Parts: sequence; structure tokens; C-alpha cells
Amino acid sequence: MKDRHGLLSAPISRVLLNMSLPNLIGIMTVLGFSLADTFFISQLGTEALAAISFTFPVTLVVSSIAIGIGAGVSTNLGRLIGSGNAPKAKVFLHDALLLTFALTVSLAALGGIFIDPLFRLLGANASSLPLIHNYMWYWYLGAPLLVLLMVGNQGLRSTGDTRSPAMIMVLAAIINLILDPLLIFGLGPFPRLEIQGAAIATVISWFVALSLSGYLLIIKRKMLNPATFDIDRMRANWGKLAHIAQPAALMNLINPLANGVIMAMLARIDHSAVAAFGAGTRLESVLLIVVMALSSSLMPFIAQNLGAGQPQRAKAALLLSLKFILVFQTLLYIPLAFFAQPLAQLFTTDPQVLEWLSFYILVLPCAYGPLGMVIIFATALNAYHRPINSLVINLCRLVLLMLPLAALGSFIGGVKGLLLALPMTNILMGIACYWLALQICEPPKSSAPSTDD
Repeated sequence: MKDRHGLLSAPISRVLLNMSLPNLIGIMTVLGFSLADTFFISQLGTEALAAISFTFPVTLVVSSIAIGIGAGVSTNLGRLIGSGNAPKAKVFLHDALLLTFALTVSLAALGGIFIDPLFRLLGANASSLPLIHNYMWYWYLGAPLLVLLMVGNQGLRSTGDTRSPAMIMVLAAIINLILDPLLIFGLGPFPRLEIQGAAIATVISWFVALSLSGYLLIIKRKMLNPATFDIDRMRANWGKLAHIAQPAALMNLINPLANGVIMAMLARIDHSAVAAFGAGTRLESVLLIVVMALSSSLMPFIAQNLGAGQPQRAKAALLLSLKFILVFQTLLYIPLAFFAQPLAQLFTTDPQVLEWLSFYILVLPCAYGPLGMVIIFATALNAYHRPINSLVINLCRLVLLMLPLAALGSFIGGVKGLLLALPMTNILMGIACYWLALQICEPPKSSAPSTDD
């Protein structure tokens, strides 16, 4: 676990580029899961598209927990590796994965029990609930596989290796893409399972990906040491993990919860708007892939440099990333403004859904530059061991700004008024985050290398 990838010495822009490109490929394939499911399920009709749209906030909750744990793993491993404590890093990863498995199995069991009451609360009607149940029952069965996969891949990324997790996810996405039409539509010898088939295809692809990730972690890279059962050590490592993971998970949980509230608002105005919002949020994920790739690379970069006592290099990387993402996402919006309707037509032929989705594509991406700055800054704060600050930023964006503005917008302008509130929120928070990055991202006193951190 040496500095094989130049995190501590090579030029910042080159290191971030080399780390972000594989991350970009990996994240594209992860998002391909959602887009492939959405595209093929949309062929079953508007009701099926609305049903899969209702599942998005709930599946994001589980993914957000995985992202939070992954942030804790990446930050702590990065610090340990940067300060030369590779043996402790291996034991820490072992304890983190053990906790991850126990937690996600429990959550998946609870989710499976409360499928119907939860989705009724989100506004699903009687015709959508059977479809949602068919999809989510299998999805919950595979949820522990997804979370272990995401956390294990963060362990690989913490060493600077972004290529292996990316290649694993590429393979998983290809498997999902092949199985989706076979199982949804019953092509060849396969049964027609419709929305249920999409969930089964996804779980199979996760299983394959987790098997490959486990092989790399355990056998090839030897990043996991067989650790004895020591409850005191485990509690200490879980405490270090929770210091980052709990606020990071809460931060990421706020997003799907806010999306769930917005979806419930839309369901009470026009059910077609729910289908459009669900497709739009999946498309948004694709349009923000560069943001996700860069933030995934930036966190271990900052953590290792802080662990090695190079805080100015860490801060320079953060400011460079914020400037780049603002320019990149703003330029990306230009073609979207011209092709909003043709892009929306890929997902639906329903006139009302098409109208709402076209409007979504036209107005929301104009603020993806500022939104990208919020995401990168909040992620970087975890590497600075300031997870509470990161949580507060997201709470301000979603609870203090987005939801009140969305409620006001829906009252004044219906669906369009609600959607317009979202980019307004992101622009205001993007400006605030850049100012905060200039002011507060100074190294904490504990950032110097030590044998305990």
C-alpha cells in the first residue's frame, strides 16, 4: 500500500485526471443500471414507469447508507495508508465490512416487511403497488450485495486504484444490460417477468461484481487481514468509521428523503409528473457523472495528503476541482437546451409525461455546475474530518431552501413552479460553498501523520 499512484507527489491535475477517468467509467456503468431499467420498463407503459419512479427514493436510501460507510472507509484508510499504517488499514477494512454486512441485512429485512405502507406514504396508488412490490422484494434480497460491493470498491479506491472498481462495474453493467430485456420481455427461453425481471437482472449483476471485488480485496491485493474477534478493537474501529460514516450517510439520506417529499407533492398534482420526475432524476445522475467521478477521486487524494502532512496540496486540489466542475457542467448544458424534447422522447410517448420531462431537462441542468460544487465541497469535508459541516450544508440546501421553495413553487405554478425551485436552490448553495471553500478548508491540527489516525 505505497504511493504507487502518485497521490502525494505527482502534479495534482494529472493525478485527479488519472483517478477520475476510471471512476467516470465505473459511475457511468452504475448509472447505466438505473437507466437501462428505466428505458426497458418504460416500454411496458406509463404505470410501470411511475412504479419504478416511486422506488427511486427508497433505493437511494440504501445506496446513501453505502456511500456514507464508503466515505468513512475511504477517509480512514486514506489517512492510515498516507501515514504508513498499512497493517492497521487492513484490520480496519475487515471490521468495517463486518459491520456493513450486519447493518444492511437488517435494513433489507425491515424494508421487505414494510413495502406496502412505505410506498402508500409516498403516494403510490393501488395500481402501482403490486408492480412496486414485485420489483422491491427482489431488490431488497440483493441490497446487502450492493452495499458490500460499494464499500469494498471504496477500499480499493482508497489506495489510489480506481481502475479495478471501474472495470468490475463495467462488467456488471453489461450483464445487467443483457439480462434486462431477456427477463423483462421474456425473449427466447426466458420467462416474461416484466418489472420483476429488471430487479432479478440487477441482483445477478451485483453478485458477479461482488465476487470479483472480493477476489481483488482478499486474494490478489491482500487488503483484508484475518482478524481475531476483539470487541474492544472492533468498537474502536467502528467508532472511527461512524465519525465519518454517520454524518455522511445522513447527508446522503437527506437527498432521497427530499426527493420522496417532492415526489409526494407531484403525485398530488399530476401522477404523470411522478413518471417524468423519476426519469428525470435518473437522467440527472448521468449528467452529473463527471461530478461523481471527481468527488470519488478527490476524497482519497485529500485524505492521503492530509495524512502525509501536505494540507496545502489538498486545498489546491479542492479549489481546482470546484472551478473545473463549474465550467464543465455549464458547457454541458448548452446542447441539452436544444435537445430537451428529443431526449425526453427516449423515455416516453405519453404526451403529458413528455411535457413534464422536457421541461425538467430544460430547466434543471442549467444549475448542475453550482450543484456539482456543492457535492464536491461536501464530499471533501469528509476527508477533512468535518462530516458534521458537510451534513449541515446539505440540510441547509434541502430543508431550509429546496423544500420550502418547492412548496411555494407548486402553490404558485403547479408542476413547473415546483421544478423551477430546484435550480434556484442549487445556484444559491453553489455560490455559498465556493465562498466557504476559500474560508474554512484549512488543515485541522490533527492532520499531521500519526500512528493512531
